[in-house]
Amino acid sequence: MNFPENLRYTKDHEWVSLEGNIATIGITDFAQRELGDIVYIDINTKDKFLAAEEIFGTVEAVKTVSDLFLPLSGTITEINPKLDSAPELVNTDPYGDGWMVKMTVENPADIENLMTAEAYVASVA
Repeated sequence: MNFPENLRYTKDHEWVSLEGNIATIGITDFAQRELGDIVYIDINTKDKFLAAEEIFGTVEAVKTVSDLFLPLSGTITEINPKLDSAPELVNTDPYGDGWMVKMTVENPADIENLMTAEAYVASVA
């Protein structure tokens, strides 16, 4: 499995890439493998302020539906438009074209509270 070192991770299997105060968020390679074939992504929180750990959407796979938890507090500014017609991108490219949302982060320093790749790997091993 792939866990890029430049990202931060949550116990709920989301990843975060932070540039300034803009975060890109998706689910990890581990999560997409556990879910199986993803058939639908439901995110309707654009332009909403959410606290860290709040549900920002759901991901539906053939065998289950799982909540998506926001890793950091802030406002969701963009939802990946490709996922409407190609939700399987989360399976094939979870850290690239399969990203889920972009957001403006309330406090960028909060990323330090998230796991490094090494800590995340240890948590799922």
